[in-house]
Amino acid sequence: MRVNPGNIKKFDDKVKEIARAASAAGISLRIGVNADSLDVRLPEKHGKASPRALAESALWEASLFEEHGFTDFKISVKHHAPQTMIAAYRQLAQRCDYPLHLGVTEAGPPPQGTIKSATAFAILLAEGIGDTLRVSLTAPPVEEVKTGIQLLQALGLRPRRLEIVSCPSCGRAQVDVYALTAKVQAAFEGFPHPLRVAVMGCVVNGPGEAREADLGVSSGNGKGQIFVRGQVIRTVPEAQIVETLIEEALRLTESSDEVPV
Repeated sequence: MRVNPGNIKKFDDKVKEIARAASAAGISLRIGVNADSLDVRLPEKHGKASPRALAESALWEASLFEEHGFTDFKISVKHHAPQTMIAAYRQLAQRCDYPLHLGVTEAGPPPQGTIKSATAFAILLAEGIGDTLRVSLTAPPVEEVKTGIQLLQALGLRPRRLEIVSCPSCGRAQVDVYALTAKVQAAFEGFPHPLRVAVMGCVVNGPGEAREADLGVSSGNGKGQIFVRGQVIRTVPEAQIVETLIEEALRLTESSDEVPV
């Protein structure tokens, strides 16, 4: 359950009541601070929801629960600006040992919200700051979950699942990379093994990138060279690239009990 410092008017009585109820029910709490839920005295003191104001509000609230012997909580100091949010969490990490719940609140719709969240989370997690997180997007909740999972996988903090490596297309591309990648992505939807599949659109950089993946294709001149763990195993017509990749992926995962992650 989240405790909002800005909504607690009679702190001594209410905090004691909340602490007792949480202890009796055996549940943990989140002290959740953001620009609209600061202790009402702090905006007057600091002038705005600065990193210092966010951290100070959260720590003061935490101290009240500590007075009543309750420490089963984590802290969040969310803000819509990544710079402010990052600075606030850094202050918390220096001043307490409580678990920290990361969040860029009101981040907006994708891709804006995705980029803002990924920027802030990547910086903090790379510094060892953060124990749980919530990606807040103006999008269906499932998109928030997908974004969070992909972020953790990219940072090596969650076991890797299927990953598609693909080039952005350029003047050297001899295939419609966008269309080919979309077909490969659709074909591998739900594939349960943590393969890295490279979809490359030329014969210049393509072979090198394809060799680095578990499975890949380097396309050009209406054909595709299929790579499996660094080796070219065959060349197929462009129209057969997707089905060949699926065949080789199944063969690769069936022939080995372990797939590198």
